[in-house]
Amino acid sequence: MKFTFALPHMMELDAMMQPWEMAVTGADQTRMARRAEELGFDMIAVPEHIVMPREHVDLSGGHWLHSTIAQAYFAGATERITLNSCVTILPLQHPLVTAKALATADWLSGGRMMVTFGVGWLQREFELLGVPFRKRGRIADEYLAAIIELWTQDEPSFAGQFVSFEDVVFEPKPIQQPHPPIWIGGDSDAALRRAARFASGWFTFLTKPEDIAARVDIITSQPEYDGRPFDVMHGLGTNRVGEGHVPTGDRGAWPGMSAAELIDRIGALHEHGVTYTSVPIPPVRGVEEYLDYSQWVMEEIAPNVP
Repeated sequence: MKFTFALPHMMELDAMMQPWEMAVTGADQTRMARRAEELGFDMIAVPEHIVMPREHVDLSGGHWLHSTIAQAYFAGATERITLNSCVTILPLQHPLVTAKALATADWLSGGRMMVTFGVGWLQREFELLGVPFRKRGRIADEYLAAIIELWTQDEPSFAGQFVSFEDVVFEPKPIQQPHPPIWIGGDSDAALRRAARFASGWFTFLTKPEDIAARVDIITSQPEYDGRPFDVMHGLGTNRVGEGHVPTGDRGAWPGMSAAELIDRIGALHEHGVTYTSVPIPPVRGVEEYLDYSQWVMEEIAPNVP
């Protein structure tokens, strides 16, 4: 099992955030990212919304980063840890710009970028950015194909309904070949089909742990899936959040579990096919206590799980 470091105050989600996180600054996050790397965490993943309608702030908060910019920043502050997103809302951003941003960050970081693409769920956010909400799945599929074309072809060209280009030069290419790992976030059947076609991983959100294996079977049974290695990410605190960011009250995802409880639950995730996880941010009093807790996770939990 690989471990993702849950970086505090990446969002202000009512269902998941601990009160102490509100005082965490960007400078604190930089120091924590470096310490996470020292402790041996495998990944930092950055959530994203571009703009939050006021009617959703009570549940979702208004504090969201731009995932790719944050990934690039944390890559510059570290040396080895992988930087991912959870998720980058693909239909809201032009694929030429998205491809360039991620390729730039991958090139500058020596090949440490990943991206988890999602289609989004907040209709008002799409309206504010002038993107047709009900076409977001078709837009995402086209954008993904265009991004991969830009990353992998010496003379890229693409002709689609939502994006077209030809006679262009796209450099630098990403360091990673054939391209940085692409994961798909989301739990719908359409997301699973998209993962089978384009991705090397799936970032679960609403799926219950006991249902993950069956959902992975759907991915690997698709005709587009070619047997490539495939990762599955499921954070232990994920199921405290329901659709629309409504808290679920799921006691199987609470923070502050004992070592035995964490080992048991992570072992169960492994049996369901999960390859990456994170533990819930605990109710500590500040950054130093959280870093001590993170050290405990890597010393007492990580060595004792598959």
